[in-house]
Amino acid sequence: MSIFLEKSKQPNERLLAEALGVTYKYWKELEVGLEKLYGPLTEEWKYYGKSSGWTLKLLMKKRNLFFFAPYERYFRIAFVFGDKAVSAIEESDLPPAMIKELANAKRYVEGRGLRIDVKKRSAIADIVKLVEFKIQY
Repeated sequence: MSIFLEKSKQPNERLLAEALGVTYKYWKELEVGLEKLYGPLTEEWKYYGKSSGWTLKLLMKKRNLFFFAPYERYFRIAFVFGDKAVSAIEESDLPPAMIKELANAKRYVEGRGLRIDVKKRSAIADIVKLVEFKIQY
């Protein structure tokens, strides 16, 4: 469960750093790396209710790249991919378990969802690849 559940307490950098612990540096690495690759990105915090709390949308221009949700000592990145992106990802060198999860995800009008819990630095490279697919397709 997300840890920022109070509508009156929108996360800021200090609160994120405290909550995420060591994984905060992975989030900053991801943020900085994506901006170097793709230029300025827009961050939009949204409150989704008492059970979901605060979630950050990362956008390139008006295109939603992914959702970022802070948890206790880690964070979750959630993507939604259309059919073309899903097909390309299925042919990629991403981890087979990730590809299988995406292929088996329920299909919605917006596409299929994929969530990645980031507890180790190694997850960042896969997320960057997934952002490439998001932008390309």
